[in-house]
Amino acid sequence: MKSRSLPGHSTVGTNNLEAAATFYDKLFAVFGVGRILVQPGRAVYFGDKALEFGVIKPFDGRDAKVGNGNMVAFEARSRAQVHEVHAVAIANGGSCEGVPGPRGESDDGPYCAYFRDPEGNKFLVYRKGPDEV
Repeated sequence: MKSRSLPGHSTVGTNNLEAAATFYDKLFAVFGVGRILVQPGRAVYFGDKALEFGVIKPFDGRDAKVGNGNMVAFEARSRAQVHEVHAVAIANGGSCEGVPGPRGESDDGPYCAYFRDPEGNKFLVYRKGPDEV
């Protein structure tokens, strides 16, 4: 049986698809990732070669709400990219939930930053281990 790594893709809800898509266009540009599928009025999905993340209007037609305890994490290629992603998020209407820096009790722990998008969804951007070359 072939093993598969998780997640296949993650989504967050939005009440303003156009504004959310613009926020994520800017955020994912830092990763070199763009729109991969657009469902007008419903969803915008981002990725490199496959769906990796989506911002969607809730299927049930109700307002999107932030889940307490929910968070999506993105792995950065370097500590510098952790700073860049966090800065882009804040500059485009997001809010800081934890400045970039080391986490944990040792120097080899993850280097992380936390932020919320303009609708309150929480994200972590991190680098564990040495920067990619």
